[in-house]
Amino acid sequence: MLFHGSSLPPPSSLNAQDPASLLSFPVTSSVAVIIHLSSTNLINWLQRSFLLLSPLVCSQSLQVGYGGWQNISMAKYFTDYANLCFEVFGDRVKHWVTFSDPRAHAQAWHSYHQTWRSKQQGLVGISLNCDWGEPVDSSNPKDIEAAERYLQFCLGWFANPIYAGDYPQVMKEYIGRKSAEQGLDVSRLPEFSLQEKRYIKGTSDFLGLGHFTTRYITAKNYPSCQGPSYQNDRDLIELVDPNWPDLGSKWLYSVPWGFRRLLNFAQTQYGDPPIYVMENGASQKLHCTHLCDKWRIQYLKGYINEMLKEPLLSHMQMATEIAVPTVCTLCVLIAAVLLTILLHRQH
Repeated sequence: MLFHGSSLPPPSSLNAQDPASLLSFPVTSSVAVIIHLSSTNLINWLQRSFLLLSPLVCSQSLQVGYGGWQNISMAKYFTDYANLCFEVFGDRVKHWVTFSDPRAHAQAWHSYHQTWRSKQQGLVGISLNCDWGEPVDSSNPKDIEAAERYLQFCLGWFANPIYAGDYPQVMKEYIGRKSAEQGLDVSRLPEFSLQEKRYIKGTSDFLGLGHFTTRYITAKNYPSCQGPSYQNDRDLIELVDPNWPDLGSKWLYSVPWGFRRLLNFAQTQYGDPPIYVMENGASQKLHCTHLCDKWRIQYLKGYINEMLKEPLLSHMQMATEIAVPTVCTLCVLIAAVLLTILLHRQH
């Protein structure tokens, strides 16, 4: 549910020459990083990189006071944040990446398209994470449907509004039916208005994909009386092959062939868009006092090789994602430094 009543402090209250105004703004550390990076040459080396307009700008004060991303006004404030990035870095950065909120993404895309694209000649895309879902029994129609459902509830949830103008039909059917069985008058999946569908559809210059592993999928009916949940809505079970190499994290297994199948799915499902691989990698498997990551080398080699096979090669590119702010730790550190400077000045 989206909240309409709360309002947020205006970005106009920011003063780049006044650190105190930066530190008092709810997205303090993010804006501080942007303003202070702009006064240096550090951003110049990012000319051929991708900058992620990070959703982590939602501070605790915004989450507690305004409901975070459930507040519809957050999409507007994300666009204000994106515009600040476009203005400061857009003469050098040509690839911008948003995150999995179709409304916020669409507003940022339209803002760039209307105000900045003709001057800066850049691109704005979205980055989405999804694992591959393989039917347990490829001859069983129910398992095939369940695997398709797995992908639509994962990737289609956010990609479909952008490339087709609405949530996947299977999501609307399953969540709508279970919502009715749970006594709700309307579906728990929000509906886009016709105006929203037109506004969101087509708002991506490229598709960024993050992918790490694969699951076998089989159908399972979850009674609606168990209550609403992402798991229950999908009516499926995720399984792993015990022979898959594990990589330390309980959820992560090396399954390179699943990566290729996901890329093929995205390519055919969304009309052959330019695709950039934004996230992929393996966690630390062992505690080492020296360099020991052969499993990571094998993981990356296997996944990259799947991407490089024809005919995907002509459609795929690897990208390095740089977050703005780069990482949360950097944001907090810079904010702390600025606060320390202010305190010293007061004394």
